[in-house]
Amino acid sequence: MSTPHEDAPDDGPVRYRRQGAIATVTMNRPDYRNAQNSAMTYALDRAFYRAADDDEVKVVVLAGAGKHFSAGHDIGTPERDAHLPFDRKAGLWWDHSDKEGAESRFARESEVYLGMCRRWRELPKPLIASVQGACVAGGLMLAWVCDLIVASEDAFFADPVVRMGIPGVEYFAHPWAMPPRIAKEFLFTGERMGARRAYEVGMVNRVVPRAELPERTAELAERVAHMPRMGLALTKRAVNQAEDLQGLHSGMDAAFGLHHLAHAHNAETETDSLGGMNIRAMKEAGS
Repeated sequence: MSTPHEDAPDDGPVRYRRQGAIATVTMNRPDYRNAQNSAMTYALDRAFYRAADDDEVKVVVLAGAGKHFSAGHDIGTPERDAHLPFDRKAGLWWDHSDKEGAESRFARESEVYLGMCRRWRELPKPLIASVQGACVAGGLMLAWVCDLIVASEDAFFADPVVRMGIPGVEYFAHPWAMPPRIAKEFLFTGERMGARRAYEVGMVNRVVPRAELPERTAELAERVAHMPRMGLALTKRAVNQAEDLQGLHSGMDAAFGLHHLAHAHNAETETDSLGGMNIRAMKEAGS
């Protein structure tokens, strides 16, 4: 058995571990259900670049430490850093941190949400999500950029941001991740979709017992890793291009504009761009 390679500190927002041909990238904010602040987002980006650059890596696994894969964007933890500048990587939009209003929100979300997810979707190596517990809102975006999803039996999926008056998360893959009528129900109700239902509608590839999730994900990753690297890269590109021809890329652009119309409307009519919905209010609305 090959020796694991640890390339990121265990106390950072993201852990990186390579064993043989498999690189495992683990979100590491378990106390906050792996809510995604900017520090985590850029750490994920560095980890995916590292996996892309490593010729020994043929498959990448994305996982979340603790009980949950990811509860979404960080909208209220003590380490929320949306106001801070970061070294932009996903596009040419200017720094958001010294701007105001829609100019700030659009620039930031074009970078850390839509832009990053689109980059990661194009990683030229298969990316497998290993999902347990909550996969909510921004967590969906991370799972949906992956080529395959293995879910534990206790996993659940939800996009409740319509409660904020916003038409879904920024990486609007809903009508491609599931049939359109199911996507509408998913968004209109904000209800949780269990792993079995997600499998039935074609959003996940496999559902496994919680205790077996890491092992079963690794087994799938090893099976994929037996294929030639170039063949995997070209096959991934072919399927992604087919999705784009079906409207995924342009559909996301259109939905992103509506997303920011909703933010601007909230900023004018409510207490803030999220419609006054903080973490507690979102939990209470969903109970």
